Amino acid sequence: MEKDSLQNDLSDWLVNNELVHRSLGFDSRGIQTLQIKVEDWDSIAVILYVYGYNYLRSQCVYDVAPGGFLGSVYHLTRIQYDIYNLEEVCIKVFVSRNNPRIPSVFWIWRSADFQERESYDILGISYDNHPRLKRILMPESWIGWPLRKDYITPNFYEIQDAL
Repeated sequence: MEKDSLQNDLSDWLVNNELVHRSLGFDSRGIQTLQIKVEDWDSIAVILYVYGYNYLRSQCVYDVAPGGFLGSVYHLTRIQYDIYNLEEVCIKVFVSRNNPRIPSVFWIWRSADFQERESYDILGISYDNHPRLKRILMPESWIGWPLRKDYITPNFYEIQDAL
């Protein structure tokens, strides 16, 4: 079976099991991107793990637009015996910036630990049930989320201004 048909099978399988999602198309490598509702993410994540997506290659976040939604992106890989024919899928979960909360997938894929912490630190998405959700890059006293498009940099003096 070709890679694209395997990924289409995943989308069909989700539809057949009444799991709501939206296909966002394929990237340049042929990897399908699926949008999942935040309230369905925890159950769909478990289902994807059971379906064979046993490796979370990366998790990242981005600010869609100033004042708009925040997106959490998960790149999942299905690793089996043939490492040259990996099956991959990209999952996107969008949340409102007013109360950005997404279920943590730490308990499914342990590699989400520092990635979810970094996402919390730079964009302020809270990952529910994460065991150690705290700032990882910025000091604990930092106010705000520095990579949001509507973030206003606090006034501070640069070293060259002090001379």
